[in-house]
Order: sequence, then C-alpha cells, then structure tokens
Amino acid sequence: MLGGALKKVLLVLLVVVVFQNWGKIERVFNPSQVVSEQVRVNAKVVLYATDWCGYCKQTQRFLDQKGIPYKVVDIEKDAQARKAYEALGGGGIPFVDVNGTLIRDYNPDAIMAALK
Repeated sequence: MLGGALKKVLLVLLVVVVFQNWGKIERVFNPSQVVSEQVRVNAKVVLYATDWCGYCKQTQRFLDQKGIPYKVVDIEKDAQARKAYEALGGGGIPFVDVNGTLIRDYNPDAIMAALK
C-alpha cells in the first residue's frame, strides 16, 4: 500500500519539475527556436516579477525557450528591486526591461523586437 502512495507522490513531483523547467527541456529538443549567439551576448534583460504571477512565469518560460539570458527580481521580496521597478514607471507585472525597452505584460513579440 505504501509503495503505491510513494509512486503517486514521485509521479506528481516529476510532473511539477518537468512543468517548471519546460522551457529548458524544450530548448534541448528544439534548438532552432534559440536566438542567435549575437543576440544572446548583447541581451540585457531584467524581469520584474512576483512569485504568484502566472504571466511572469510564462515570460520566464518564453525566455528559457529562446535561450535568452535574463535576471528575475521579485518586487515583493527585494526592496531595491521594488525601487528600480517604481523608478522605471512600474504599472503592473510582468514588467520586462529589454536593452532599455520597457515592456509591460506578457508580450513575446515585443521582447523579440527589443532584442534586435
């Protein structure tokens, strides 16, 4: 009986880990989706986010899928990040600074355009 419960717990943990890392996993199997090395080297991307924001997580998955390096700062846990977010105008999350272009909301097309 205990063995069956343990298998279910392990299966749930596996599904959660795969879901959280899907962007990285997909990049291994679909490298054509990755942006050029030039774009990656020049990319300066900061994602202002919170733990509970679903669109923030979608933005992270998108950046992972494209192989774009980025820094995530939690505006609820980091006072300096909150100040930087407010200084840039804030206005909701996700809030992405891509090479100085400010993008509000989950917008993959705008992120890719700002990287070029």
